[in-house]
Amino acid sequence: MNVLGISAFYHDSAAALVRDGEVVAAAQEERFTRRKGEADFPVRAIGDCLDSQGLRVDDLDYVGFYDKPILTFNRLLETYFSYAPSGLRSFAKAIPIWVKQKILQKDLILRGLASLGRGELPRDRLLFGLHHHSHAGSAFFPSPFEQAAVVVMDGVGEWATTSIGAGRGAHLELLREVRFPHSLGLLYSAFTYYLGFEVNEGEYKLMGLAPYGEPVYAEKIRTHLIDLREDGSFALDTRYFDYCTGLTMTNARFDALFGGPPRWHGEPLTQRHMDLARSLQAVVEQAILAICREAHASTGLSDLCLAGGVALNCVANGRILREGPFERIWIQPAAGDAGGALGVALSISHEVAGVARRVGPGDGMGGAYLGPAYDEAQALAELAPYSPVHHRLSDDALCAAVARALAEGRIVGWFQGRMEFGPRALGARSILADPRSPRMQRDLNLKIKYRESFRPFAPAVARESVSRYFELEGDSPYMLLVAPVNASLRLAPSATDAGLEGLDKLMAVRSRLPAITHVDDSARIQTVQRDTNPRFHALLCEFEALTGCGVLVNTSFNVRDEPIVCSPGDAYRCFMATEMDVLALGNLVLYKEEQ
Repeated sequence: MNVLGISAFYHDSAAALVRDGEVVAAAQEERFTRRKGEADFPVRAIGDCLDSQGLRVDDLDYVGFYDKPILTFNRLLETYFSYAPSGLRSFAKAIPIWVKQKILQKDLILRGLASLGRGELPRDRLLFGLHHHSHAGSAFFPSPFEQAAVVVMDGVGEWATTSIGAGRGAHLELLREVRFPHSLGLLYSAFTYYLGFEVNEGEYKLMGLAPYGEPVYAEKIRTHLIDLREDGSFALDTRYFDYCTGLTMTNARFDALFGGPPRWHGEPLTQRHMDLARSLQAVVEQAILAICREAHASTGLSDLCLAGGVALNCVANGRILREGPFERIWIQPAAGDAGGALGVALSISHEVAGVARRVGPGDGMGGAYLGPAYDEAQALAELAPYSPVHHRLSDDALCAAVARALAEGRIVGWFQGRMEFGPRALGARSILADPRSPRMQRDLNLKIKYRESFRPFAPAVARESVSRYFELEGDSPYMLLVAPVNASLRLAPSATDAGLEGLDKLMAVRSRLPAITHVDDSARIQTVQRDTNPRFHALLCEFEALTGCGVLVNTSFNVRDEPIVCSPGDAYRCFMATEMDVLALGNLVLYKEEQ
């Protein structure tokens, strides 16, 4: 049973392939086109998924699309009519696109599949899933739980913005929802816009900025913007927002509430901006915890699965794990719209085709290493136009050489095996560095990533060693949980450091692992398992044997405003365009000074 899932035409287009209930391939289109957030039909991602299994389009039993465009169109029309005559400009801009493209999406998808030149799909084999059911399927079906509560939180899908459901065996049911225009995702995006970051991309920046501030505006947000209720439901006061009918996220009333217009991109960040970020984060965490408590109460289940873009808020996820009421949680690594492709494929496989669901011992994502891989011959062919100087090393020699370079303070591009699915680099398309260096966080941001200096970096640690470094007992394979650095590794602030404010807090050395310790003494952790990524695990062990430290900085192999690298050619160009020192590409090692 071969089922292909597709998400497309909004942002983060992707494809995923499920064979006999097993996730075998998944990739985002942006990695191939090199356009961040790619929305076009994912021709290249589909081709890669099919190639991975030697399939054609006419070998597919079903193709699933991750939402129902007609219901979304109905929501769009109802919203414009409800707010008329406001929003005429937005209406005039959106409706022609919907009429030309979205309403006829079935034909667009069938033509897109035919354009691959690998056969055609019969019309009755193309199915459409509900947006939140696709998200929920991506969370529950690959999880290691036989049964679990499911919470989906995002901007909006058709009408739903927050859903609570329950999965049991191969069946998944959504039980209740909060509907548009009331949305935690859109509230977070509104502040992302107001603080001068790009919507659907800058939410990570706002979360990283929050620890520099204080929640001084939290009560104002709760009083004026969102009514939070004990049962996890909530309502926004839409008079402060412009996303229903306008071309921006917020309006003049919002500006007046918070004392000024939106920050322009590039304008210096002030303490006010940091306090707004912290205040929003505090309110959203409160809402998420209430939703999860309600999911526990209404389902009576002890485990929780999360998906939707809000599930990428790893600070909130850490609080859910620490504060309960669930015993265990599992988060889909591609929690945003890209993961919807995977969820609809799994839902069709189990709920339509009746394929049995296999559970455990681990999850069904296999570490999320589901994208393309390149053998050495392919890598050398891609690099040939650049005539690079390279060294071919054995597996043991490779780990020894890279560990030695890292211990010397060198920054390493690490390109190995199949590409990760989702927004995080997990040791296949990663940039690695020594976390013990007090200057590494600033150097990586300014010289490699070319991004804002305040953004934190994540640690990778062998699963069996995680509790030695962090206040975490358990798995965090997808870098979606934040936990404190162990108190034994933290350093008492000097008199000078204790007086630092705002972005100057970056200058303080807070722990023996300063490059991965955020200003609130936390870290966004990736636990690495030997069975899912043996080479990365071996490198961590080699680095620990050499230095006594079993942690590495792990950030995505890309620069600002570009997708994570996909191919060897992408990796080499990024390596040469930045101040990276070493590139480990499979068993090939390249040193910058030799190029």
